[in-house]
Amino acid sequence: MFKILKYSFYDLMRSRWSYVYFAFYLALGFVLLFLNNDVNKAVITLMNIIIVLTPLIGTIFGVMYYYNSKEFTELLLAQPIKRSTIFMGQYIGISISLTLSLVLGLGIPFLLYGLFRSTAIFDFGLLLVVGSFLNFIFVALAFNIALSNENKIKGFGYAILMWLFLAVIYDGIFLISLVMLNEYPLDKFSLLATMFNPIDLSRILILLKLDISALLGYTGAVFKEFFGTDLGLILSLFVLTLWVVIPVWRMKVKLQKKDF
Repeated sequence: MFKILKYSFYDLMRSRWSYVYFAFYLALGFVLLFLNNDVNKAVITLMNIIIVLTPLIGTIFGVMYYYNSKEFTELLLAQPIKRSTIFMGQYIGISISLTLSLVLGLGIPFLLYGLFRSTAIFDFGLLLVVGSFLNFIFVALAFNIALSNENKIKGFGYAILMWLFLAVIYDGIFLISLVMLNEYPLDKFSLLATMFNPIDLSRILILLKLDISALLGYTGAVFKEFFGTDLGLILSLFVLTLWVVIPVWRMKVKLQKKDF
């Protein structure tokens, strides 16, 4: 698996899109840190961009890599190599390359500005951890969609629809539910609904870490009571880990049944 992982990683590193992705975050980091005297404001702006952009890039790269390397993958499948070894190597290679572009692109400006000595390093570190989780989650979801759809157009369509649902539509449904059921106690419902969306869960984790949950009103107080504790943070990271493990497990199950 390591050889396939290394090949996938170097293949993406040779792609100009990886450098474009890295350069975008590098420029974004320098601009935001230069324009904002308050690091917390820069982190909030970065959060708003990363929470939406990172899942989209992970989804597109995952689906695109699967379909573009399909012939090479079928050649590998003809060799005495396990299916799970091939696809897990590709999945981890893509996820690591995207995560490195994110971490280095934002980390270099942060280090050059000397902010690693400030207390903002913890907030910034959580931002990078959450962004890394989102890369691994959405690449895994993209692979699942691609494995379930031989038609490239359908695969791309379902992948973009999945991202659109989790990034935009889910929030709308969630808010409408809160308004319609405002006469009922919604504490547990809000917490549970948040955990079913990795994007929402990531956003709330960062907002609470920045201690601006007051902007969220009553819901923010509920989230702070739970997510603001050490146990809440650990459980939230555990849920994000499940969002990686479950799609990877389903991918392995799908590989065993799929006829290539």
